Amino acid sequence: MFTVIGESLVDIIDAPRGAARQTHPGGSPLNVAVGGARLGLRTTLVTHFAEDPHGHLIADHLRSNGVEGIVGGSSPTSSALATLDSTGAAEYTFSITWDINGASIPALEAVESSLHVHTGSIATVVAPGSNAVRGLVEAARPHATVSFDPNCRPAISLDADAARREAEDFVAASDIVKASDEDLHWLYPGRTHDESLAAWLELGPAVVALTRGADGPVILTPQGRVEIPGETVTVADTVGAGDSFMAALISGLAQLDALGAANRLRLRSLSLEELNALAAYANRAAAITCSRPGANPPASGELGSLAGTLPDFLATAEG
Repeated sequence: MFTVIGESLVDIIDAPRGAARQTHPGGSPLNVAVGGARLGLRTTLVTHFAEDPHGHLIADHLRSNGVEGIVGGSSPTSSALATLDSTGAAEYTFSITWDINGASIPALEAVESSLHVHTGSIATVVAPGSNAVRGLVEAARPHATVSFDPNCRPAISLDADAARREAEDFVAASDIVKASDEDLHWLYPGRTHDESLAAWLELGPAVVALTRGADGPVILTPQGRVEIPGETVTVADTVGAGDSFMAALISGLAQLDALGAANRLRLRSLSLEELNALAAYANRAAAITCSRPGANPPASGELGSLAGTLPDFLATAEG
């Protein structure tokens, strides 16, 4: 089982050129959960939303995508107003509360029975829920591999120094970490992205990935570094692209039998050929998401399997 811990919200999208306002279920962890489920992972989301119109929209979205929800807290459903520029890039204004009080027992049961646990974004920086998230990650580690995406929101985390410390705490507790170039630029303005990736790898993860939009991703592990170019697509918007990359990266690692506490050595020893295939697979998922409005990650039938990017390796492994 794959468990995601984090916020659910509605993205209210104000498009340029006078287009109609659109409302979509969103939130980085929710998007990762939906992306994982569409790629065949049995997925649970530990989250919060209310019994209000926006919460009903989220509940229907999870149900229609086969994601089981474990819902705590009592505040209204959170929202993010995304204003798109002419390139489709989004700037966000948030109305956020994050609390999973009341869901601690089923949440603990979920992470303790999972092969992999993912968290990140607002859920790891906004109290009181962020404290519960850290406890669940610690409970998961004896059984599961852990992934983290800081998905930094400067409009919420006004103190960059505090956000950096919080991010590094979660990096050190994780096996797989993914960040965007914008995240690293905000967290570490005084050093290069490669320096930041290397520093995070020293904290303990096995895999550190960087997304760079049209420039394509970078993946760094103890075995080496891979970099591939971005895919050329007609961009509708970039909402949820990084989350689709994260979900596909986790799905690809599952296909390589590299998830779960028992497979940590396997995860640390992925070959450069495997890493290139993972980068291409996750990059393709992000490109598909960019080609259509909102956070709408691809399903398995659209993306295919990792075998399509690594046939020689799989043929050797199966033989």
